[in-house]
Amino acid sequence: MRMNRLSYTLSALAFAVMAASPSAHAQSANETLIVAGPRTPESLDQEYPPTEAGHEARRNIFERLLVYAMKDDPNGAKVEDFSKIEGALAESYEIAPDNKSITFHLRKGVKSAAGNEMTADDVMWTFERGWNMKATFHWYMTQILKIESFDSFQKIDDYTVKVSIPHPSLLLARLWINNDLGIIDSTEAKKHITKDDPWASRFLSTDSASFAPYHIAKFSPGQEVIYEANPYYYRGEAKLKKVIFREMPTSSNRLAALQAGSIDVAEWLTPREIALAKKVPTIKVWEVFGNYTHRLEMNNSLPPFDKVEVRQAMNYLVPRPDIESSVYMGTARPTKSPVSEIYPAYTDEGFPYKDDVAKAKELLAKAGYPDGFKTELGYRTGEPLEEQMAVILKTAFARAGVDVTLVKLPASSLVERYTKGTMPMFFIRDMAIVPDAAYVTNLFINSQSMVNFSHYKNAEVDALINKALTSTDQAAREADMKTVQKIVVSEAPWVFLFNPGYQLAVGAKVNGFSWYTPNSNAWYDFSK
Repeated sequence: MRMNRLSYTLSALAFAVMAASPSAHAQSANETLIVAGPRTPESLDQEYPPTEAGHEARRNIFERLLVYAMKDDPNGAKVEDFSKIEGALAESYEIAPDNKSITFHLRKGVKSAAGNEMTADDVMWTFERGWNMKATFHWYMTQILKIESFDSFQKIDDYTVKVSIPHPSLLLARLWINNDLGIIDSTEAKKHITKDDPWASRFLSTDSASFAPYHIAKFSPGQEVIYEANPYYYRGEAKLKKVIFREMPTSSNRLAALQAGSIDVAEWLTPREIALAKKVPTIKVWEVFGNYTHRLEMNNSLPPFDKVEVRQAMNYLVPRPDIESSVYMGTARPTKSPVSEIYPAYTDEGFPYKDDVAKAKELLAKAGYPDGFKTELGYRTGEPLEEQMAVILKTAFARAGVDVTLVKLPASSLVERYTKGTMPMFFIRDMAIVPDAAYVTNLFINSQSMVNFSHYKNAEVDALINKALTSTDQAAREADMKTVQKIVVSEAPWVFLFNPGYQLAVGAKVNGFSWYTPNSNAWYDFSK
């Protein structure tokens, strides 16, 4: 009996030693990625208003019907090739000659992490859920594709789905690449339906059910998110079997953790930390100019921002060169349009704004505010750049008598306030996912848009945008979109600030980087 115990003890000790050895840990370490970022997603449901953290979760736990092909950029990163659309969950697709319908031929044998095979029923249930929740999906369908009835969505057979639209659209294929239009595993989601929650919203806000490369193993808001690889993923199981995302609000702490080797990836480092990271031999920094706009939105429906002269004055009070050098340290470019510089039909013609206090005072007096006014500016906790800009802008605005109270809020609280229209001014760092000027302006500027948080409204602009959404005349669309940009810049619904670009710092052992228009990392592309 003593010999058996001794033998067991020695065997256990030997196993422990083997488990502690580098070779035993190597596979596990090489299959696990530890990421630190400013915050966990507010919700995992793709019907929730989009945020940076939410976009990244969606990129990894939802798979779309279509994708762009990838190409190399000059720095070696993989980026989307907007000229080539490929099948994803839809193996192929067909667009009718009149651009009024698209038919998806679904890939067979696709399985979710729960082992359920995808069919047209999953696609139709996803569409039905989105339509009835009247949030993200419903907005895309009604505002972009002008669909008026759910009858536009049709199951042809178990692996074929057709979407018909009332007017032609050149966005009919591109739209389905959107980060917010993933397909849900309806078999799994329906297990969590209740009488008062017919679309499993509580479940999908904290868990996942999809055909993506990863699923959610743990979601602890404010702490961490653990992704585990879908063993059935149609493109092959991910090299990284587990991705641990940890909320680490302070940028300097994220850099220190990366340098110490306790994390593999540090997201959203400040420009100062990016500059420091570039000097560390064990760190690689990826940089892509991208499609972001970091802007200060004004609620155009609230006085004094209902006056165009006031909004113009605010733009004339921005010390852009100072912000570019002291906050962004030369890593950003001033934005001069609501449309990203990398998208077709972009123009910065007619952008008049420079630091001109006298001009700002003149405009404020014309608007009836010769002595300025008092207002609030909201920004997010854990966003040092926004805090730095807020302090600079408070001082800059005061030169014309604009007395700004700075309001620092958790991201979820700030989103709640500006979606309800109770925050006069607020920072938004966002991008339009579809590379099309009509899509971008419809998203941010159309008065009917659910994410036009500035509440800007111009009948001519709305008409031009709506016309472009249903036009197949590319030259006319481009001309109209340039007109829209000039009007919007002139009427200044936002304080136009900067495109901060996208930078990502990774440990030396981390391979692979890909950039997508949502500026969210796809962990499937990474390896160690």
